[in-house]
Amino acid sequence: MRLNKFLAAAGVASRRECDKLIASGHVTVNGNTASLGLEVSGEDEVFVNGNRVVIKKNEYYILNKPKGYICSVSDDKGRKTVMDLMPQNVGRIYPVGRLDYDSEGLLIMTTDGDLAQKLMHPSNEVPKTYLVKIEGTITESDLNPLRSGIEIDGYVTKKSKAHIVETNKEYTKIHITVIEGKNREIRKMFAAIGKEVVLLKRIKIGELSLRGLDRGAYRKLTAREIDYLNLL
Repeated sequence: MRLNKFLAAAGVASRRECDKLIASGHVTVNGNTASLGLEVSGEDEVFVNGNRVVIKKNEYYILNKPKGYICSVSDDKGRKTVMDLMPQNVGRIYPVGRLDYDSEGLLIMTTDGDLAQKLMHPSNEVPKTYLVKIEGTITESDLNPLRSGIEIDGYVTKKSKAHIVETNKEYTKIHITVIEGKNREIRKMFAAIGKEVVLLKRIKIGELSLRGLDRGAYRKLTAREIDYLNLL
């Protein structure tokens, strides 16, 4: 593993900042001043400013995000963030992807940057399923443009899966599975067919689901769930 990646994984700083620490001579490996691009392993003794650095075991959580929280580790506007829902001693952990302020549901929180990048990168086409609630009624045929791809913001969305799960005169609930997850994409997709989303909740990433996790609650992922996400 490259030294800057090792230091970032240990929570020292971002890779770019770690490069600066290395270049300025603040990092030693096995007693020698380190150089940029150096490869290290768990057998090496790495120190920053005289303090030993080790990589802690990665942490993985699933959080049922409520509305009214932003997916960030901090906010300069003083709004509540998903970090306010996690234990105080959780360490250098980040949300994987985003659910907007008015959306809720399944959010993965982890220290594993490689897994986070894999799950977020569009080329991997990780399926994400949402519960959407709209006012009034809609038919299955009305959903066809969403299934085949619809133009929003100058591009055509990729094919999705969508079906009605509950309907009455006042509202309709739909499950929709997408593989892109661009900013406010689902809200824009429904707006393109003349429907306003009044509730948006992510209920699955792949086959990983909330499974009864209360709103605002979290739990650690199991070893089997972690292995599953790494195979997506």
